[in-house]
Amino acid sequence: MNDIIELFRNAVIQIATPNTTGTGFFLKEPGLLVTNDHIVRGNRFVIVEGDKLEKQLTRVIYTDPLYDLAFLRPEKTEALPRINLMSPYSLKEGDPVTAVGHPYGLKYSATQGIVSNLKEETNDIFYIQHDAALNPGNSGGPLINKKGEVVGINTFIVKDSNNIGFSLPANYIAKTIDEFKKINGEEAVRCHSCANIVSNIELKNGYCNHCGTRLQLPSEVEEYEPAGLALTIETILERTGHNVALARRGANNWEIKQGSAQINIFYHEKSGLITGDAYLCLLPKSDIEHLYEYLLKQNGKMDGLNFSVKDQDVILSLLIFDRYFNVETGLKLFENLFAKADYYDNILVDKFGAFWKYDSE
Repeated sequence: MNDIIELFRNAVIQIATPNTTGTGFFLKEPGLLVTNDHIVRGNRFVIVEGDKLEKQLTRVIYTDPLYDLAFLRPEKTEALPRINLMSPYSLKEGDPVTAVGHPYGLKYSATQGIVSNLKEETNDIFYIQHDAALNPGNSGGPLINKKGEVVGINTFIVKDSNNIGFSLPANYIAKTIDEFKKINGEEAVRCHSCANIVSNIELKNGYCNHCGTRLQLPSEVEEYEPAGLALTIETILERTGHNVALARRGANNWEIKQGSAQINIFYHEKSGLITGDAYLCLLPKSDIEHLYEYLLKQNGKMDGLNFSVKDQDVILSLLIFDRYFNVETGLKLFENLFAKADYYDNILVDKFGAFWKYDSE
């Protein structure tokens, strides 16, 4: 099973929008990245990234509110492994399953459980009920069996339940892919009224050509426009030469690369605190006390920045409250963080034996 979990590490894709994060998985034969509609809803483009897929903006080409499915078509997918939907669909109650994905925005996780019910009906759809833990960010990830087949897509949980999760079975996914492949057009949406898939060519003045219901194609949604402090942060990122559209990682969260360092920026509205955490490197295997001494000495010298260690990560952080934050002050603070991050990571690796974080993964 460990080999299968490692295979899916390369097939499971992180998805981010300006409002949320989630998971998807790539199917080679149709050339589609499959995820949940509720993850990408309201976005023309989303950010996708994986171990074998470079970070990119990818267009949403299909949305399906009935089955909570969405399809994307990313580029440069040659290195992604081949994974398959279970066919014929023969899952049984009591079968072991594994849910894989990116919970809480982390890089990868796998949780195991047992199928307890195959007839959990919601809106005339039969879901797989299981106890493989599903966490925020796991939505859209695959549920797999011990053979490495995708038996479903992780869809929702019961709030305050003890690891009760629900996944849309693979036969619904296969059926939807077959229907989508037959459309005459470049994008489509499933009508929430009559359940027919309607393409951009078939749509009649914004209405379903089958039942007349008002529909909206993925390309017709209103593009995201930041406001308030999010706009201030994105203005700063643009001025420092970063691609803002690729930096968004959910609500009030951004991720950029500066040299070899990864920098996470977060705005916590309730506290009014803005943080910038630069993940520089990993702790060395020995002589750690010398590195700690160096970090403590630097903390006494730096103004507005602070070193810390979390698990194996060495982090350089910036903290500021929103009432003191504007483009001018923020630009100076973040330029200083970016420059110091690029400076210190080399020192910690070259002089103290620390390891590059992303070369080590």
